[in-house]
Amino acid sequence: MSKLSAAFTSGKAFIPFIVAGDPDKDSTVNNIVAMANAGADIIELGIPFSDPVADGPVIQAGDLRAFAGGISVDGIFDIVATARKQTARPIVFLTYANIPFKYGYDKFCKRCSELGVAGLVIPDLPYEEQDEIRPFTKKYGLDLIMLITLNSGDRVAKLAESAEGFIYVVSSEGITGERDEFDQRLAGLFAEIKAHTNVPAALGFGIHTPQQARDLSRFADGIIVGSAIVELAAQYGSKAAPEIGKYTAAMKAAIK
Repeated sequence: MSKLSAAFTSGKAFIPFIVAGDPDKDSTVNNIVAMANAGADIIELGIPFSDPVADGPVIQAGDLRAFAGGISVDGIFDIVATARKQTARPIVFLTYANIPFKYGYDKFCKRCSELGVAGLVIPDLPYEEQDEIRPFTKKYGLDLIMLITLNSGDRVAKLAESAEGFIYVVSSEGITGERDEFDQRLAGLFAEIKAHTNVPAALGFGIHTPQQARDLSRFADGIIVGSAIVELAAQYGSKAAPEIGKYTAAMKAAIK
């Protein structure tokens, strides 16, 4: 069992997301540690990108703050190395495909492995094009995390059967951002996924309140939250860690 799958064995998993380097490297380290100490089961760290097709305005703004602070891929690896002195909590990168491609697949995946980054979420990498990076994720023991949506249709079985670590189920069409209503088809989608795999499936995109997390975790194995936490980073800047920690604890308590 991978480190990511193991994070689901003691109950529903909470997976918070932040943008690496937002607003600076030291603050990101503090935010990672705060989330880990508050009960996050896996931490999703977004690598800023100039054209983040899956991200809404809140996360795009976080990317811009990180770029303004001078963040780089090597700087993000430095963040993880520093955070690793304080927490061993599993970390996954959300990255767009061009970043590991330009860095070099072997070099990128090797550094991830050295720092205990357990998996990659790559929203703009179609299943049919994963063979380019998969030899390197396999070589270094990284899980390549599948994304399944309400529009995956007859691809659900194929995606689920090839899943590693956990499956990232996208709650709705379009980009990230807080939502107040969720599609009634989601419970059926999770049932279909579970018919094809034992790999846990977590739900993301739009969730931002403890009540939403509690309700949706009735059929999801885990809850992923991004925009609400990035908003806290925007509001509190370098002093966001305590607020992010409180929010993480409240969301984790809601899904226990």
